[in-house]
Amino acid sequence: MEDLFISKVRVKLLQLFLSTTDPLLHVREIVRRVGEEINAVRRELSRMERAGMVDSEWRANRRLYHFRRDYTFYRELLGFVAKTTGIGGEVVNNKSRLGKIKYAMMATSFARNQPSGQDDVDLLVVGQIVLPELQAIVATEQAKRESEINYSFMDEAEFKFRVRRRDPFILKVVTQPKIMILGDEEEMMRDVLV
Repeated sequence: MEDLFISKVRVKLLQLFLSTTDPLLHVREIVRRVGEEINAVRRELSRMERAGMVDSEWRANRRLYHFRRDYTFYRELLGFVAKTTGIGGEVVNNKSRLGKIKYAMMATSFARNQPSGQDDVDLLVVGQIVLPELQAIVATEQAKRESEINYSFMDEAEFKFRVRRRDPFILKVVTQPKIMILGDEEEMMRDVLV
């Protein structure tokens, strides 16, 4: 764990690498996006490269970096970032204002900032939801991303009913690669697999 979270610069780099769609980033672009001193960024990039988190390559006298998806803790780090930034962070930070949430999940492709298909659901929230609060959070994130977020919400009774009926929509959402923002995935999947 010491290799993961030793500085605020490391945290900012993880947030950038795990939420960007850019395949490769130059040091100066990284510095601009994270708002830290170039030497601190270079030092952290070097440490992250030694730990196997990032790789670098040279192109036209420029060293470019990317996060390695085969890094042992990639999925866990992606989950940390998804739960602390953007819409996931807002759901976690405002869960009391949002009502009583049983499950909140985000598609992994959405967490990676990859474009979603027309039928994909980026965010599913199950529970007694205060809809205006959820809509405000979604609207803010849509403005930041400059794209529409496909989200769905329902109460727990409807969710369980649709699971029992083997509703294709629910089955697709809960079986797709996802990040649980709130709730217990094992408990949810027990209901689905029964």
